[in-house]
Amino acid sequence: MEGCSNLGGFVLSSSSLSTLWLSDLYSLSKMVFNCPNLKEISLEFSRQENDTTDLTTMADGMGRSCPRLKNIHIASVRLSHAVVLSLTAANLRGLRMLSLVLGSEITDASVAAIASSYSKLELLDLSGSSISDSGIGMICNVLPNTLSRLLLALCPNITSSGIQFATAQLPLLELMDCGMTVCDPDSQNSPCDESGDNELPNALNNKLHLMYQKLIIKHSRLKKLSLWGCSGLDALCLNCPELNDLNLNSCKNLHPERLLLQCPSLQNVHASGCQESLIGAIKSQVSDSMASLENQFQCKRLADGSKRVRAPDCLSQEASDDKKRRKVVEQQCKVLVD
Repeated sequence: MEGCSNLGGFVLSSSSLSTLWLSDLYSLSKMVFNCPNLKEISLEFSRQENDTTDLTTMADGMGRSCPRLKNIHIASVRLSHAVVLSLTAANLRGLRMLSLVLGSEITDASVAAIASSYSKLELLDLSGSSISDSGIGMICNVLPNTLSRLLLALCPNITSSGIQFATAQLPLLELMDCGMTVCDPDSQNSPCDESGDNELPNALNNKLHLMYQKLIIKHSRLKKLSLWGCSGLDALCLNCPELNDLNLNSCKNLHPERLLLQCPSLQNVHASGCQESLIGAIKSQVSDSMASLENQFQCKRLADGSKRVRAPDCLSQEASDDKKRRKVVEQQCKVLVD
């Protein structure tokens, strides 16, 4: 249900309701849940800073009154560590998806609480939080056997090392979103602009450390990787045979000569806002990858080096090769720049 900005509060009681989606919520004075069979809830709040909704009380009541919840999505600038503690105290044993978005007060301590309470999560979205590489380490320690989707966009304390560690430690990972994490400090308000001369060298060193980062990922199951807005990334090496979608939008400092894509299944590469030279390097590499696949299906000579036609029993193999060749053509990668 969209357009709930005028909803001042609600008391929801239902024994049959299984899914609830509400968006544009703002300054709710009362939220009461009594839905024992609710399995999925999505609450999108207004992004206004003066929202007065008490999310901690809401989370506490929701956790106690909706014990069968499997999927939780809450988007609000009011999300905090206290809200996370209320959710984890509910001990929702069936929880498989937890999405807490835009909560800048969600920290590594919040991750520790989540990890200690929910060890079977398949999707975790903490985009917009303040977690760091340490928080990623906790996620990897607890969820290596279940987590397949990890979304950490707009998390300024995460570095390429944390992203690389996650992909190395989460073998089931199929989707990872790290957009706007590894950012060029010059594209934001730099703290050294107003600092004294004594702080200038340290600030400069920190900027260089944040800006010039490389990322190396080798993963056998990863299908979608989003690095949009990672302007602090200058080197990228991907060896991901199942990767079909790669978002490099606005990776403006990524060097063409420091890019290596070993991803034969790529179907889409998003490169809007990138340098022309980088776009050219991407097109060249995905083209070479397609060519190498097509070369696998070239006609082979017989063992004696002749070109004689083999016995009819090989015709089925030739037909199979034709199907594979057509599939390769159909899956030619698109480089999207608009």
